[in-house]
Amino acid sequence: MHDEAEIGGHRRTYIGALLGQIIHGLRCAGANDPVFMLDEIDKLGRDFQGDPASALLEVLDPEQNFSFRDNYLDVAFDLSKVLFITTANQLDTVPDALRDSMEVIELQGYTEQEKIAIAVRYLIPRQTRENGLDQETMVHFSEESLSDIIQHYTREAGVRNLERAIGTVCRKQARRVAAGTRQCLEASRELTEFLGPPKFRIESEVEERTRRPGVAIGLAWTPVGGDVLFVEAGRIPGGNKGLMMTGQLGTVMQESVQAALTWVRAQAPSFDLDPQIFMHSDVHVHVPSGAIPKDGPSAGVTVAMALVSALTGRRVNPNFAMTGEITLTGLILPVGGIKEKILAAKRSGIRHMVVPTGNEANVKEELKSEQLGDLTVHFARTMEELAQLVLLPASESTA
Repeated sequence: MHDEAEIGGHRRTYIGALLGQIIHGLRCAGANDPVFMLDEIDKLGRDFQGDPASALLEVLDPEQNFSFRDNYLDVAFDLSKVLFITTANQLDTVPDALRDSMEVIELQGYTEQEKIAIAVRYLIPRQTRENGLDQETMVHFSEESLSDIIQHYTREAGVRNLERAIGTVCRKQARRVAAGTRQCLEASRELTEFLGPPKFRIESEVEERTRRPGVAIGLAWTPVGGDVLFVEAGRIPGGNKGLMMTGQLGTVMQESVQAALTWVRAQAPSFDLDPQIFMHSDVHVHVPSGAIPKDGPSAGVTVAMALVSALTGRRVNPNFAMTGEITLTGLILPVGGIKEKILAAKRSGIRHMVVPTGNEANVKEELKSEQLGDLTVHFARTMEELAQLVLLPASESTA
């Protein structure tokens, strides 16, 4: 929306003048206290016709919407009884003044169990109906097949791509039925044929990438949920105290890498490291998937453990993933997105998760025991505690 008159209405002196969408919606509802939904409010635009965000200030601000004035009516109208709900994919593009007049409620993505329940109750019946299939005799989706689709073919916070994948299976089965095949399709047996090879294979990556020292498993929050993050560190002898960072790291993440290196250098005697090793070496930190930008402070502890592992030759336990912000004194500060990160760790086959002690309340409030399953969550307050948990002895660090 670009035209401010869409909110505040047109003046009656113009040809084709109309009410604004707010008053028009109330007239259609036939009430002055409805629930009013404004979808995708972060997509507002502005041009020579005006700024709709400025017009919405008068609509959404409870301090002034009791006398909202539509240009077409040219009389004050009380909007204080209307419950306005707006949606947005990201808050950054919503103007600060407009965001200040609203209460922000962040909705987390669905868990795998929730996606399966939505698929069984709603998505599968709709797709089978739209493709002319009988759900009882022509196609059957087991929970195992839905879990495979969720884990290996879709990676999202919602269920849009899940429905597309289910629709693809249903359409191909409908073609088979039209060709004369009446056999009921068990989706779990023919997913590769219908949907192609799996797009995501994180389970095998965890074991393969952590065979050598210098690799630690971290976790990141993304708009489509949690994701596993591999952090690699290496030492280049004969350098001059240089630090290289690759993998499209943002400013905050680069600062976390520098803080992690400072802590490792300060704690060198604790890990039986010669402090002179840093005087004649370069350190390289790399986060794979270099085409994807990465930022945030929550990988600080992962970088520190990868550095310690590379310099001491001790492997990081491949069964452990970790998240947390590091300080120069070795404290581990709480971070966000704990629920999504823990579920990503469980999805990847990781058995142990280390989170900051400050996030203990988040784990207890947001995650149920059935969601954790066989995943054990450990809490650490300092880097010394984390190192004792995740670093393997030198005798067990041979690739």
